[in-house]
Amino acid sequence: MPELPEVETTLRGIAPHINGKKVAQTIVRQPKLRWQIPADLAETLHNQTVRECRRRAKYLLIQFDTGVLIIHLGMSGSLRIFRDTQPEVGKHDHADFIFEDGTLLRYHDPRRFGAILWLAGVAEHHELLRNLGVEPLSDEFTAEYLFSKLQGKNRAIKLMIMDNAVVVGVGNIYANESLFQAAILPNRPAKLVSKEECADLVVAIKQILQRSIETGGSTLRDFVDSDGKSGYFQQEYKVYGRDGESCLKCGGLIEKSVLGQRGTFYCANCQQ
Repeated sequence: MPELPEVETTLRGIAPHINGKKVAQTIVRQPKLRWQIPADLAETLHNQTVRECRRRAKYLLIQFDTGVLIIHLGMSGSLRIFRDTQPEVGKHDHADFIFEDGTLLRYHDPRRFGAILWLAGVAEHHELLRNLGVEPLSDEFTAEYLFSKLQGKNRAIKLMIMDNAVVVGVGNIYANESLFQAAILPNRPAKLVSKEECADLVVAIKQILQRSIETGGSTLRDFVDSDGKSGYFQQEYKVYGRDGESCLKCGGLIEKSVLGQRGTFYCANCQQ
């Protein structure tokens, strides 16, 4: 599923093309996503101007004068920008947002597990956003912050850094890769991770997420960015999906286990 780097890549791709522009038409072909698209969305957005585009966790937030459009890409969703021509509508092209200058923002979602929601108010007041933890790339995400959240917790450290109430957007791929870089076993009880190790882990998470954004995210299933291009971070995986292969650091074998029903990849030699 698209994770934080993929959503950030999408945001950076669409924002320059729709910021400050007025919505001329909204077309909803399939309202039944994870939650029903509001029936009056086309009327609500008509003639409204985009004031800001931003991201919170894995939610894309498009701000208008009277409220905010909240978009989640779900398991297989993507947003595409078309500037000069409007291509033929595909089977899974569920919504179009057409601006006065002809720019088209199209929502595509084969599995229909994403969401397009409207909130007449502040985005962070929505029930899906109000209890989220800190952003991993923000100054608030520090060793001290993470260490305080781990105290007394028996949960595996991997599950803690994937908990959106602790820190948002560190999905399965990036949790595996960050723990490898920080030399911490994914199943170690969180309370046994030292403050020094928290510092290493925070640095690793920030570096790996930033690197993934720079390379356009990871290509899983059919994720593409706003221009239809695939990401390339998967070419840099050190452990994720490499079970049975040689560790790039020590030469030992990468192992796989399951934590929280998610595949977990690690090197038992390099991670303690």
